[in-house]
Amino acid sequence: MNAANFIETKYNKPFIIQRADPYVYKDDKLGYLFTASVPDYDRIVLRKSDTLDGLSTAEEITVWERHEEGIMSIHVWAPEIHCIDNKWFIYFAAGDKDDIWAIRPYVLECTGTDPLKDPWIERGLLQAADPFTFQDFSLDMTVFEHLGKMYCIWAEKVSVGKKISNLYIAEMESPVKLSTGQILLSSPDYDWERVDFWVNEGPAVLKHDGKIYLTYSASATGTCYCIGMLSIDGTEELLNPRAWKKERLPVVKTDWEKGMLGPGHNSFTKTEEGEEVMFYHARQYDEIEGDPLYDPNRHTYRMKVLWDKIGRPVFDFVNNF
Repeated sequence: MNAANFIETKYNKPFIIQRADPYVYKDDKLGYLFTASVPDYDRIVLRKSDTLDGLSTAEEITVWERHEEGIMSIHVWAPEIHCIDNKWFIYFAAGDKDDIWAIRPYVLECTGTDPLKDPWIERGLLQAADPFTFQDFSLDMTVFEHLGKMYCIWAEKVSVGKKISNLYIAEMESPVKLSTGQILLSSPDYDWERVDFWVNEGPAVLKHDGKIYLTYSASATGTCYCIGMLSIDGTEELLNPRAWKKERLPVVKTDWEKGMLGPGHNSFTKTEEGEEVMFYHARQYDEIEGDPLYDPNRHTYRMKVLWDKIGRPVFDFVNNF
């Protein structure tokens, strides 16, 4: 870290240091579960706490480690933990040491009811329903339920000319298999989504007042990294991309005065009182030696989500806590 470029403010005290791509799951029985990318990109970790605040100091358990060779042997990224039909699953992305950018989405399943104590088994690559899905760089998978159906949203690059990371959606047959082909949901259309790399990634779902909000991250992983948003009425057909509305400008971006740089890759949970909270990562400084992807100091932050007069989410660093 370059001390000259460190900006200390009352807003940028990390909740958990050196944990990027944070994901928090609130379970009625177990409380709060936390997972994230670790700087070495070599394992999957979990924390558990009865309270949201307690996650910051909770013991961290390694539940899975990368392979020594072949698939799942490098770049273990952005795990998410979900309970589906009373079973625990972790979705994550990983590459191959012999082809380090052959990033694909994989699934782990817990063999018991306690995800921190019971063994996890590998379920392999998430199964596609068409011959095109997961054929290139694919990552940042999230899953969610709506009106009795399970859906999956992820980022995947297309390989014609300049590689572009798009967001795709599909319905799920089971926690380990898609039931429909991929449908293009969003491409990096705007200038703020195309800084250094053309990127839409890191989708996260937030429901409120009958609407579904989908946040996502855009551009390269430095100070240009930011969060955009799509939305849809919950009565619409989620697999119809024309039913989704995309915001023209990012909803969260770098704020130099507050010392929040490159905010992105978020998830949502609720406080004990039912208030919405966004977890995300950001940096406190901008001068990075080498590839920003390998800088360890992307820290986990959290902010309370407020709502405007028409029921839309409001994201503001002043609501960090």
